[in-house]
Amino acid sequence: MQAQRADAPVKRNPLREAYFGDLHLHTSYSLDAYLVGSTKVDPDEAYRFAKGEMVRYLGAPVQRREALDFMAVTDHSELMGVANTLDDPNSAFSKSNVGKALRNDELGGWEGLGRWPSHAKPIAGVNTKALSQSAWQREMDAANRNNQPGKFTTFIAYEWTAEIGGDNLHRNVIFEGSSAPNPFTSVDSNKPEDLWVWLERIHSDGFEALAIPHNPNASNGLMYDWVDSSGKAIDRAYAQRRQAHEPLSEISQTKGTSETHPLLSPTDEFADFEIFDFRSYGRGYESPPAGSYLRDALGRGLVLQEKLGINPFKYGFVGGSDLHSGLSVSAQADYKGTVWNDNIGAGTASKAEAVRALSEVGQFTDPAPLRTTSGNLTGIWAESNTRRSLYEALRRRETFATTGTRLKIRFYGGWKIDRYIFEGNEWPRQAYATAVPMGADLPTRPETAKAPSFVVWAIKDPDGANLDRLQIVKVWEKDGRQHEDIYDAAWSGQRRPDPRTGSLPAVGNTVDLKTGAYQNSIGATELKAVWVDRSFDVVCAAAYYVRVLEIPTPRWATLLAIKNELPLSTDAPTTVQQRGWSSPIWYAPRGP
Repeated sequence: MQAQRADAPVKRNPLREAYFGDLHLHTSYSLDAYLVGSTKVDPDEAYRFAKGEMVRYLGAPVQRREALDFMAVTDHSELMGVANTLDDPNSAFSKSNVGKALRNDELGGWEGLGRWPSHAKPIAGVNTKALSQSAWQREMDAANRNNQPGKFTTFIAYEWTAEIGGDNLHRNVIFEGSSAPNPFTSVDSNKPEDLWVWLERIHSDGFEALAIPHNPNASNGLMYDWVDSSGKAIDRAYAQRRQAHEPLSEISQTKGTSETHPLLSPTDEFADFEIFDFRSYGRGYESPPAGSYLRDALGRGLVLQEKLGINPFKYGFVGGSDLHSGLSVSAQADYKGTVWNDNIGAGTASKAEAVRALSEVGQFTDPAPLRTTSGNLTGIWAESNTRRSLYEALRRRETFATTGTRLKIRFYGGWKIDRYIFEGNEWPRQAYATAVPMGADLPTRPETAKAPSFVVWAIKDPDGANLDRLQIVKVWEKDGRQHEDIYDAAWSGQRRPDPRTGSLPAVGNTVDLKTGAYQNSIGATELKAVWVDRSFDVVCAAAYYVRVLEIPTPRWATLLAIKNELPLSTDAPTTVQQRGWSSPIWYAPRGP
């Protein structure tokens, strides 16, 4: 194993900075990206685009509107770097019967190779294992070559692409260091438990890594199930292993949000947001919401914690793109309805492409463009922009996710927080000294403490929309059942909650549906509060997280229609309230 390169001297902030990046992106090394999307971007180009460099794409120069701080290329480990060898007519794959049929479009694209995971068929005359190992080395080389401590961080990573009957159990595996063993693939096993055992084994060999589940909304209830892969009830050993290797889960990406579902949260007026609840490719029916969304998982975790003493679903939140073009974009204006290939600039779409994107509203077949959205982002609070500092923050769950906006969220919880904390010049210093940050457990409750209090703060994207409101979502357990409550902790303007229902009036909407423009004449640039849980019950385990909403802005489909002089779609919202979510803070009656 290569020694990890020591971090060069870089600026460090002990109070931590917010860094934004993408932990989920595919290039031409992924089987589906190449065969379905005809993607040509390699990992090196993907990293250079992410850090703001100009690259050539489909013959034209393209550049990200704002550089990212970090990124992980997460190509599928199954047949990694095999399909794109078709670019070389002299490669063994090109000369094989399967390769010839694919080049002549006789096998129906990737279906001809056998879809993952365990369906992947041997290819006569082609050493696919050697091809994948070579591609993995190039993946690592590209990550190390583009890593610039203090300026831009890369993570060696891949996607473990496990499915059970089309139900999504995928995980992104993120390594801390500058080298990694050959990936454990879903061909090796499609059971998460076996992936965790492998992570333990390589840890003993000096490799540090974690796994991040993605798209639980398409898991058919399996991602956060009450049972393990064999159908047995989750036990303490399973809970310990899952918590140890999966500190984070993806709450939002281009194929929908995984926070909650209207059927799970009927009293949450903002639950029906970017819902993409269909199972994997070609499936024509919905994925049941129970066990498929993170808020539900938090509640299940609390129930299991009371039973087992360990919470298997103790997840911090991250966002990603899962785009398959090799180019990570997160602005609504830079997405035009496809996860597969050219998603740079809604205005660059041809009229024919725009018509297709605005008309395909069916279920997950391509996928249907209107059900998707632009890439999402992970925010990490870390001392410096280096692999070690960012990875340590991932491990301690001091992360938040956004739908692509660069709004920032801070969240702290404790028992003795000064309600005037924001009057100080360096309130984060006081918050770290007297409370715990997002992703942590509340310390043991002092006997004199009646309820926990929380410091909540958010500030708008400097180039984006103002903020509507800042909410606390509380998930709690009592008598073996899970519950949830939502509180408006701070909001813009002079609005007052309805005295009868407690509901806060809508912020308003300034979007001009003829031009796609909006005005920051409503909303706030910053929201903050010290919130006390007045309904706190000392015997009930709980998890708290922050949800921040922006004012309405035009959704990508609206911008695409306006740019191409097409009617606005009636099958999707014309505007969107972009948002962000902090990782939770947990309370346990018997202490952390």
